[in-house]
Order: sequence, then C-alpha cells, then structure tokens
Amino acid sequence: MLIFDADDTLWENNVIFERVIDEFLDWMVHPELDRAGVRSVLDGIEAANAPTLGYGSKVFLHSLGECVARLRGRAATAEESARISGWAAAFGGDRVELIPGVPETLAELSRRHELLLLTKGDTEEQERKVAASGLSGHFRGVHIVAEKDVATYEELARAYDLVPASTWMIGNSPKSDILPARSAGLNAVFIPNDHTWVLEESALDPKDEKVLRLSAFGELLQHF
Repeated sequence: MLIFDADDTLWENNVIFERVIDEFLDWMVHPELDRAGVRSVLDGIEAANAPTLGYGSKVFLHSLGECVARLRGRAATAEESARISGWAAAFGGDRVELIPGVPETLAELSRRHELLLLTKGDTEEQERKVAASGLSGHFRGVHIVAEKDVATYEELARAYDLVPASTWMIGNSPKSDILPARSAGLNAVFIPNDHTWVLEESALDPKDEKVLRLSAFGELLQHF
C-alpha cells in the first residue's frame, strides 16, 4: 500500500501562501521590525493557531489579521481587513498546479499497487483541490483529516488492515508525513519541495533505513 500526501507532494500549495506573504510583508511596514522580524511574528501566530484552528487559507487569512493587530497594537481597520480578505482570491479557482511527473507516475503505480490519499486541512478546501487535480480515480480511498499525527496513521492502518512492512507514506513534510508515519511503524518516502511550509520542517534521522529519500516524484517508479 502506498499512501500519498497531497499538498506540495502531488500539487503545489505553499508557494501560493508564500506569494501572499511576500505581498503582506511589502505592505506591513513596521518602525522597528524588518521583513524577517515581521515574518517571525506571523510564523509564531500561525504556529499557535494551527493546533486549535487547523490549516488552510481561511486560518491563514485569520492569522494575517492577528498579525496586523499585534504589530499595530490595535484591531485591524475595515480597510486593512478588506485588503486581507482580498487575498482569499489567490486560493480559489478550480485548478491546481500538478507537480511534474505526478499524473503519469500515479497512473503506473495504481496498476502495480493499491494507493491511498491522506491530506490534512479544511475539508471543503481540500475536497476542491482533490477534485481539481483529476487524480482521485487512482486512489482506493481519499482521507481528509484535521491533523496527521501518529494516531492518524495508526487509525488508517487499522481501517485498511495494513501490513507496516509493505506500507509506505510518501510526502514532502518531515513533521506530518515522515516522522509520524515512522512512529506508527510504517515506511516512508521523503520527496522534498523547495516551498515546504517552514512549520512543517523537522530533522530526519539520516540513519533511518526505512526512509527512502528521492529528489523527484517520478523516481518512485524505480522503487515500487
């Protein structure tokens, strides 16, 4: 069984957030903080909000509003709130940018193995992206969860009666894809993405032989 992450593994996602953040940093000039300082404040707010509010563009825009309030020492004005709301358009639409090699690789892998899709975030938003990708037909099941932790992987393993030794989690996030899957006894494939969210980064054990490291999605066909 091959389990696939979605955002930044099958299609580009965080790069859209980074584009908005760049615009936000251009706008949010602060008398004492440079761009890196403002970004640090925003990262802290997002890290605090994720455990309670979850993930996705709605939470992100909420965090931008919080960041404005913290930096300005007051609630965001109506004009400021409207500007933040305007960035919601960046996350809409009925298209996603598939990562090179994904469609043909999944098509071939689905002929050889059973595939699952496991993604976290806002259910409606993730469902839209899955539908827009045109990839759902390759998967035996599509699972959208609030968090991808050890319990999530253990529950998925029970639901499908998975054999850990022949089950692989494939993704770009050390924090959500690799480390919790390994803690649940599964193998993992790490495919880095240059635009991975900073809060998803975490150190991997270079001696862990159960983690396969690849540089491109299409390389999966050389191993599975």
